[in-house]
Amino acid sequence: MDLSFLNQIVLGNSIKNYLLFIGIILFGLFLKKIVSKILSKLIFTLFKSFAKQYSADKFLALLLAPLQFLIMIVIFYIAINQLDYPLNEVIFKRNINKSVYTITIIDVLDKIFILMIILSSFKILLKLIDFVSHVFEYRASLTDSKTDDQMVPFLRELFKIITIIFGVFFVMGAVFDLNVATIIAGLGIGGLAIALAAQDTLQNLLGSFTIFADKPFIVGDLVHVAGYDAVVEKVGFRSTVVRTLDKTLVIIPNKKMIDSPLENLTLRNLRRVKFNVGVLYGTLEATIRKITEQIKAYIDEHHETSMDTLVTFDAFGDSSLNIQVLYYIEIVDYTIYMKIKEEINYKVMEIVLNNDADFAFPSKTLYHKFDDKGIKINKE
Repeated sequence: MDLSFLNQIVLGNSIKNYLLFIGIILFGLFLKKIVSKILSKLIFTLFKSFAKQYSADKFLALLLAPLQFLIMIVIFYIAINQLDYPLNEVIFKRNINKSVYTITIIDVLDKIFILMIILSSFKILLKLIDFVSHVFEYRASLTDSKTDDQMVPFLRELFKIITIIFGVFFVMGAVFDLNVATIIAGLGIGGLAIALAAQDTLQNLLGSFTIFADKPFIVGDLVHVAGYDAVVEKVGFRSTVVRTLDKTLVIIPNKKMIDSPLENLTLRNLRRVKFNVGVLYGTLEATIRKITEQIKAYIDEHHETSMDTLVTFDAFGDSSLNIQVLYYIEIVDYTIYMKIKEEINYKVMEIVLNNDADFAFPSKTLYHKFDDKGIKINKE
């Protein structure tokens, strides 16, 4: 068979080179999924003893896409190196110190491929950080303490930021041929300017470390801060995410979380309830005494209240005789607290009505004055 036609030159490259280029890419497309699965399983063996509760399939789903991307970059790089023209074309030429400095298309492509390989490699590293954090989150969920539940997401973000910073410096050195040591030294000089420009960001970052050190609250605590009663969901580098009782998501800067007065409602052991019961004027003294005694006796006997109940005839209101009720509920969960409060309110209503008394409502009595001829006298 005459294969001499393979050596024919078309646009500076032989047909054989074009076929090699196409064949390598097709071969890569065919094998990328198989190779990425094999590599994922090999990497998983390093974490198998650490993550016994996770299957290889979950690990594979996490790394499959970035590994396939990395494999295709490598394959495409091998394939494109089978071609000569126009990759060897000079696109930049300059005389520097009596030396000729040239840049060809293949030089540019080399840098692009190196950049893509570095980025995909660091993306795989970030996925591994996610996997490790998932394992620690699972372990934290098995403990009674909420501190580790709060710490794991924070450390995950911390390691990701460190990895990204390291990746940026690595790209500077490997792709752009910059002196990384000089850049880092220069950052020391410009660090003050950067710190001043990012003052709020740094304060919020320091605030996050203060929260972890002092532990004024942990994830899951109900707090009152910045005018919100909300449950803490996440503590990040810059802000804390809380969800209000209306189920609204609120993001509060960490600086405000530590500078503003903060009430940790979860840490209190009692919830206070205080309200007035207004009965009609004309209600007998004995009836009022009986109502106050029965309300106090019921609340004291309730298994979810403390013994600090105070029920007193408090004041003569504009349109009612006011009985003040003050008691404490020992359960701090908001939903249960509201149910107990409702139960006691119904009982207070029952006690008042069973004693032949009634509730007052805002009202006014108007007196009209007439003269001797029966004409109404209006007095302003």
